[in-house]
Amino acid sequence: MDRRKFFKAGTIIGAGGLLLSPTSLFGNHSSANWKKPAKKPKNIIFLVSDGMSSGTLTMADLYSQRKYGKKTNWINLLENNNVKRALMDTSAANSLITDSAAGGSAWGGGVKVPNGKLNMGANGEEYTPILQKFKAAGKSVGCVTSVPITHATPASFCVTKKHRSLQEEIAEDYLKLRFDVMLGSGKEYFASDKRKDGKDLLEEFKKAGYFVAEYRSDLKKDAKNKPVIGVFEEGSLPYYIDHKTGINDFKETPSLAELSVFALNELRKNENGFVLQIEGGKVDWAAHANDTTAILEDQIAFDEAVGVALGFAESSPETLVIITTDHGNANPGLFYGKNADKNFEKLLSAKHSNEWVLRQVNKDTTSSQLIDLVEFASNLAISKEESELILTKIKTVQSDGLYNPYKLPFGDLAKIQAEYSNVHWAYSNHSADYVELTMFGAGSDILPSFIQNSELHHYMLHVAEVAAK
Repeated sequence: MDRRKFFKAGTIIGAGGLLLSPTSLFGNHSSANWKKPAKKPKNIIFLVSDGMSSGTLTMADLYSQRKYGKKTNWINLLENNNVKRALMDTSAANSLITDSAAGGSAWGGGVKVPNGKLNMGANGEEYTPILQKFKAAGKSVGCVTSVPITHATPASFCVTKKHRSLQEEIAEDYLKLRFDVMLGSGKEYFASDKRKDGKDLLEEFKKAGYFVAEYRSDLKKDAKNKPVIGVFEEGSLPYYIDHKTGINDFKETPSLAELSVFALNELRKNENGFVLQIEGGKVDWAAHANDTTAILEDQIAFDEAVGVALGFAESSPETLVIITTDHGNANPGLFYGKNADKNFEKLLSAKHSNEWVLRQVNKDTTSSQLIDLVEFASNLAISKEESELILTKIKTVQSDGLYNPYKLPFGDLAKIQAEYSNVHWAYSNHSADYVELTMFGAGSDILPSFIQNSELHHYMLHVAEVAAK
């Protein structure tokens, strides 16, 4: 073929020699072009594995097959070929790479906004969050998460704020909104001894007629058709691997799946249906920390919640299940090398996260003690020189306090462990990757094969036949 003739006559070059965009070539998938779905969903369950790169999804399935003898629910769903799939662009208004506030707000408000903002444009434009729209339409609504319920992703479905950091204000907004079920952590944003203004918000929720849950055992009680607010820990829920192996320490801390079961049992009481967001927020935190043992088990924790949602949808076919992530993070992967399979399988015997390891270390910790700690927690035996490097780093490291408030050398430990596990990390922050979007059930049939994150807001309203205003 004469390449010059191809480029001269071909469709990829427009007038003036400019490259045409994919939209110009193939059309777009805006809501104006969407058909009516074969079945209207009454309920929507929106599951977010926050910060999940494709390598995380893959490794968790490989890990699950070897440790638990089964594929993950998400991969099993894909393998059975009874879903719709798409790639989703995750960019923010001001960057190719989103944070969780802008990523969630694209879904929540239907417009790309700058990083850090919750359903608010660069010039203060305010966009109504999607749960407010569904609540106004008569549906029950709520959020479940393994991180503070006031954190960026749940907040992006609920409120409009100039910045995600205003978590004390967000907690107060929840009181005013009277959403039906809000479950997660972040007690410090509700407790009088932690809040800057000294307000006891949990007491105010009780006075306003809420059922307040603070312990796992509260989930067994009858909420008596009251709206529910549940905060179970300060900070976040523990990493799932620490939760499972330190069960006596966390016997009153529920798992993400347990929170999801409770939420669905409450929300299903509304004959008009419901919309529930479920977030595996600690997947993102583990990615920031390059913590392999933590991310594998927290992706499993998220996948258990996926199983809960799929089980509900099978018994209630008027349900749309959406499974995705807001962005990639750190792009971990299992890489080729000598004994790669055996090295990866060492992680099957891991007992704790790297955070658990490094928080045990103090000025008196010896090199041999750190070696023992790492091997006990991750089943990976590091050298004396490597342990001494970590001890030195602990005294000097300076890190981002948002996801690493104790300024621990997570990246250094991860690089050392990679030589023993064959799991390597590209970086320790969000990526611009297009991400996996999976839909199952009523309303899934019209999903295009590629979609902008902001279009997903309009998609949900469209299939549920809820007005956008």
